[in-house]
Amino acid sequence: MKQQEVKMIKAVFFDVDGTIVSHTRGEVSASTREAVSRLKAKGIRCVVATGRHMSELRKLPVKDIGFDAYITLNGQLCLGRDHTVISSSEITGVDKDRIIRLFEEKEIPIILVEKDRMYINFVNREVEQTQKDISSDMPERREYTGGEIYQAIAYVGKDREDWLKNILPGSRITRWNDRAVDIISRNGGKVTGIKQYLKENHISAQESMAFGDGENDMEMLEFAGVGIAMGNAEDMVKKSADYVTDSVDNRGIENALRYFSVI
Repeated sequence: MKQQEVKMIKAVFFDVDGTIVSHTRGEVSASTREAVSRLKAKGIRCVVATGRHMSELRKLPVKDIGFDAYITLNGQLCLGRDHTVISSSEITGVDKDRIIRLFEEKEIPIILVEKDRMYINFVNREVEQTQKDISSDMPERREYTGGEIYQAIAYVGKDREDWLKNILPGSRITRWNDRAVDIISRNGGKVTGIKQYLKENHISAQESMAFGDGENDMEMLEFAGVGIAMGNAEDMVKKSADYVTDSVDNRGIENALRYFSVI
């Protein structure tokens, strides 16, 4: 996409890990904070679009940034500025039953994510290293007690991903770490939440911009009027974007917004 083809941007959607938050530095850079502040000063909506749970966001360096909305759990649970629920979509049917069985059999580590909590069946080295990679505490260990499940996280390598997809044919499985994948309903995804937000705020897709670096961001980057991959993204993510900016540690968000004359 060429610079001059960009329409007036009214909403910008941001992935969190590796996009807003640098886990090499454990912070949101001053450059990114300033860029978000300038967007908000121009009346442009700034929205989080992440696989994270709201309880995790409250512990990350984004907690003091006043976003206009939060598309969490890869679109499964969408919250307004005041964290009230805008829309939600839980995992149901056969796939829910199979996820619970996997959780209870403890063959692989699995986190179950409910509206107000998330918990794991057991912890191994893969879980410990993955949580360290994303600057997150270890989830609590507990049993499933019958709550609605909005997302599951399975700690499996790429060699077991096809196995998991065969077990859960009605789910969407996207990788966000070499050791872990998100599991949501087939009809879910960040774009589902983004569409809902745009519709309610009378904004077209062409008036939106999205930033991301992971596999679960690819559909979002393709859907937005301008999809921007971070320089630290994998090659397949970069191919789904309109533009590749610099890395999260090298003013990536600010540089892209300046390139497209949004700020």
